[in-house]
Amino acid sequence: MRFCFLFLFLEIVFIACEPSIAPLNQWESYDETEELNANSEHSIARMRYKRIQSKHTDRNELFIPFEKALSSFTQKDHEALKPYILEQNIPTLQKNIQEGYLTYEKLTLFYLYRIYHYELQRDTYLNAIISLNPNVLEQARLCDQERPKKLAHPLYGMPILLKDNIDAVPMATTAGAAALAQNYPSQDAFITKQLKNKGALILGKVNLSEWAYYFCQGCPVGYSALGGQTLNPYGRRKFETGGSSSGSGVAVAANYAVGAIGSETSGSILSPSGKNSVVGLKPTIGLLSRSGIVPISSSLDTAGPMTKNVIDNAILMNALVGEDPQDAYSFKSTSIRFDHLDTVSLKGKRLGVNRKFEEDSLLQIALRKMKLAGAIIISFDPPEIDMDQFRRLLDVDMRADLPKYLNTFANSELQFDSVKDIVAFNLKDSLLHAPYGQGIFNGIIKETTSQAEFEQQKKLLMQTASSYFQEVTEAHTLDAFISIDNYSARNAAAAHYPALGVPMGYTLNGQPKNITFIAPSKKEQLLLELGAAFERLGASRKTPLLFQ
Repeated sequence: MRFCFLFLFLEIVFIACEPSIAPLNQWESYDETEELNANSEHSIARMRYKRIQSKHTDRNELFIPFEKALSSFTQKDHEALKPYILEQNIPTLQKNIQEGYLTYEKLTLFYLYRIYHYELQRDTYLNAIISLNPNVLEQARLCDQERPKKLAHPLYGMPILLKDNIDAVPMATTAGAAALAQNYPSQDAFITKQLKNKGALILGKVNLSEWAYYFCQGCPVGYSALGGQTLNPYGRRKFETGGSSSGSGVAVAANYAVGAIGSETSGSILSPSGKNSVVGLKPTIGLLSRSGIVPISSSLDTAGPMTKNVIDNAILMNALVGEDPQDAYSFKSTSIRFDHLDTVSLKGKRLGVNRKFEEDSLLQIALRKMKLAGAIIISFDPPEIDMDQFRRLLDVDMRADLPKYLNTFANSELQFDSVKDIVAFNLKDSLLHAPYGQGIFNGIIKETTSQAEFEQQKKLLMQTASSYFQEVTEAHTLDAFISIDNYSARNAAAAHYPALGVPMGYTLNGQPKNITFIAPSKKEQLLLELGAAFERLGASRKTPLLFQ
């Protein structure tokens, strides 16, 4: 009996000596009627929301795998690490790790804490995250244990977020849609493998405009059934997030990760990059693989990096490129360089700008800076071109390309084979699954033309878009074009011209804007050099006030 009492006493002492784990804060959904009413007369019709919170998901579940780690990480820890992480570029992060100020585990936990801290508060949540990689902290610890003396690639150990139309095991790939909530693919997308091969950590998946904003007509950008309404960190419910890579732009702006991968068909990287003051690159079609990415158009889709600065963008691009035999557009390319970007110059670069864009006051300031740096700015009046068939190209492609994804890359247990199947699923509870309707999907169902039958019209459309740029280029011997945000995105998309958005400032009411550089196909290196040279004229990006 004496031994039993002794054992009980020691057990009590042992339990008492264990570090206590504070319970995680819990998100509670709330009545958003007041907020919806406040936006009901917004000057932008698309911001007159019907819904902000997701009715499909519980954000508390995101943090269950990290309960112990987050319970022992405090706001004081966050503040202590902030000088070494917040707004720092990848080379600086790696330097801070090498010098012992950080570890890959601490870096990852810092971002997880920020997501947890801000996304569980009613006044700060952005609905930026759809899922988190439950294994990411364990993988970060492994990076610390196996860190080589000399890194093979600067992305080693860097936490990266993916738009939730890109396959990444073990997370679902949903495109924000209720129909794909259980779409757990068996393998990573090609570009996800590229990132992992360089040692990057996939932190999680971000929200997006559902089906990459090719689903409902006139609906809010940044809304998805699974993720809810993405909000802009520079003005929650005040400014649009841009789309469709809304969560990618928002998450990078709020410093939720080192960088994010978005995707674009026409403006879907450039728009949210501009609205959230981040650097976004829309590459030439085929430079990055599209295998394992939920498609709109095999003719125009591409993934691309979204980062806080140009050098990080170049580092991500360097990791992402690679020829993929499963992608008909994929081509072999030379590596993207990033080690010389601090020496590049605008001197002598001949840059064309649409005369109408020069009315923008922020662009006027940017152009003056560039002229002082030696750039030659040439104003032009753009040629008139007919792009009436652009929307039809997307309809024809998505009608054929979505089934290919569903049958080749999606989870084999999904019961969907076509756009028509998705529409039928949503109609079972349209208020829940599609509160803004599914007008674009309904239009796709009505399209009967095959990709082969549309091929000649597609070629004509692309030639027309190319002539828009080539005519002016030849007349003025231009190196590249200047635009604003996604103003020229449609023409660049159809011409297969890459484009890079770089922060250039904020309007009087605080809304961000980007300068956009557009160059001929396969000229990403030139774009990154132009972007880096512009960035050095005076960094325009500021951290959103709520997220400093």
